[in-house]
Parts: sequence; C-alpha cells; structure tokens
Amino acid sequence: MTPTQSVSESLENYLEAIYHIMDEKQAARAKDIAQRLQVKASSVTGALRLLAERGLVNYAPYDLITLTPRGKRIAKDIVFRHQTLRDFFVKVLSVDEKAADETACKMEHVIPRSIVDRLIKFVEFVDRCPRYGERWISKFDSFCETGTMTDDCERCIGDGSRRNNGVQ
Repeated sequence: MTPTQSVSESLENYLEAIYHIMDEKQAARAKDIAQRLQVKASSVTGALRLLAERGLVNYAPYDLITLTPRGKRIAKDIVFRHQTLRDFFVKVLSVDEKAADETACKMEHVIPRSIVDRLIKFVEFVDRCPRYGERWISKFDSFCETGTMTDDCERCIGDGSRRNNGVQ
C-alpha cells in the first residue's frame, strides 16, 4: 500500500504545491497555492480543510499553511515519483522537457512505487552500462526518427549474447 492511496489526485496536487512553496518560502499561503495551481481561492480553502481533516496540513483560515510530518512524507513521495518519471522521459526516451513534465504530472498519481523503483534501476543501468549508455540512447533517438535499425545493433546483440554465455 502506498502512502497516498487514500488521497485523491486533486489533493495530491495540493500537497505537491504546498511542498514546493514551503521549499521556497518555509510556509505557504492560500493565495500562493491558488496561483501555483491556477485555481480559485475557494477551491484552495476546501482542499485545505480536507487535508487538515486527514492530518496532512496545519491549516487555520488566514494563517500560514505547513505540511504535517505525514503530509510531508506523502508530498515527498509524490515529488519523487514526478521527478523519476520526468527524468525517464527526458533522459531515456528523449522527450522534450515540457512534455515530459506535463506527462509526469498526470502519471505520478497512478504509478505504483514498485514501477517507479524499476524505472530508477533502468535509468541507472543505462547511465552506468559501458556497452550501451549514452550511445544506446542516441541509437534509440535515431530509431524513433527513421524507424530503422543500424548495422551496429546486430554486432552489439551478437556481442551481448556471447558475453552472456561467459565468452568475452
């Protein structure tokens, strides 16, 4: 069970916004949240009440807003999922940053932590693998543009299969 299962996508967006605002200013105001999420003040008030009822924010009307320890934990997890997805889209799939960020924002609410952890391992593998790494990503870019494989692929696949059988 993830720590955010009982929190809706909308409330997760509020937690994430509060987290980022707190990172910049130490505490948030309702108007900061409204600006960041581009919503009306009345929407912010309703969301803050729900978040306070669930013990995720410290909120009183016209006062500064902060995350509770539990709220901060959940917000950090949301931010982590977002950054992981965004990095995967940019670093591995070579998606432009704006599209990657927008897509990560939509997906961060539904992707299980186990898949995020797997994506992290994949990105680490690509970064560290001397055979594939950056070169592999550029070959993928080329394949996306042209739809054709290069001659290097057959040689690399052949080398990889020999390596897997203990032959170097």
